[in-house]
Amino acid sequence: MTPQSKTTSAPLPSMINWDLAAKTAANLTPAGPALKGAEIAAAVDNLRLMAETSVPHVHEISRLEAAKDLRDSEVLVVDRASWAKANTQSFAVMMDPVLRAIAAKQANTTQSGASNSNALSATVTGAQLGGVLAFMSSKVLGQYDPFAALAPSSSAAQQASGGRLLLVAPNIITVERELKVDPADFRLWVCLHEQTHRVQFAAAPWLRHHMLSEIEKLGELLVGDSEKFGERLLASAKSLGAKKGTSGSDVQDPSRGGVLDLLQNPEQKAALSHLTAVMSLLEGHANVVMDGVDQRIVPTVRTIRQRFNGRGKDRGVIEKFIRNLIGLDAKMRQYSDGAKFVRDVVAVSGMDGFNNVWTQAENLPTEPEIHNARLWIERMGL
Repeated sequence: MTPQSKTTSAPLPSMINWDLAAKTAANLTPAGPALKGAEIAAAVDNLRLMAETSVPHVHEISRLEAAKDLRDSEVLVVDRASWAKANTQSFAVMMDPVLRAIAAKQANTTQSGASNSNALSATVTGAQLGGVLAFMSSKVLGQYDPFAALAPSSSAAQQASGGRLLLVAPNIITVERELKVDPADFRLWVCLHEQTHRVQFAAAPWLRHHMLSEIEKLGELLVGDSEKFGERLLASAKSLGAKKGTSGSDVQDPSRGGVLDLLQNPEQKAALSHLTAVMSLLEGHANVVMDGVDQRIVPTVRTIRQRFNGRGKDRGVIEKFIRNLIGLDAKMRQYSDGAKFVRDVVAVSGMDGFNNVWTQAENLPTEPEIHNARLWIERMGL
């Protein structure tokens, strides 16, 4: 059974009340900048224009045909509450295989009174997750969500499409004012970054199901201890809003290893290693493509980079959620390794040679190859 078919199967008793999480986030989301109706309309139109304008530039830099006249996904300019609701839908899709496996196991062992306990746990976790999303809703500028079309509420047309590109207008406006940068340039720069992630999944349409399959494998490690999984899930959500250390990196408890603490055999370790490599690849490639953006594309790009990097930059929310869930930040190298892998491959084989990575799952780099690009280049015969 494919991950997509699982999302449309019968509902399961959830460990998380996703509707409550969305409602809580909407109620707690802080107000955005004060704007008149005409200003809001103009900003929305301009963001849509910048999203469209960014596509040929990503195509030029990435040399991926999937980026040419890209129209596989929805492009939505949203407010903070809508962003939070969209993320509860995506989290639900990502965690469905894991929660379904846990529910199936519990169905064989649960006593009659346990359902009330599960419902209470779902309510508490949903409210807590909603609070975290409300906080994060004021921080995120944009996000490409490859899993949105797989939600049970999606129409057939949506499920046949790609993911969903979200641009959070209040936050973009807030930051461009805070940094005192050119609004049009800044909006284009934000769109270029998010469109790069969109292009990755357009170039490899099999990738979203592949990632869900790998998450499912990791979830099997936790089926035997649903309580520990619930704690890990909530801790991962809370860490999305973690404070930054003096170096700009996320403050982490080094003793907290997530799924890593539960690994027992080589097969389990291999599943985690593979997902680590895939996520390192996606972020590293996006960083390299963004390094190709020059003043010809964004005239004030140097100023934007300098001021934005000084402000601090969060990872994508879905990416950070998964990494914290499985404990990668406590034990694995930073995603700079992914960018180094891409640069090393491009230096030897060119961007066209590197783009073989998107052809099929077998071409994805392993974790050792991420740390030593020569191994991947030799395996691919480049």
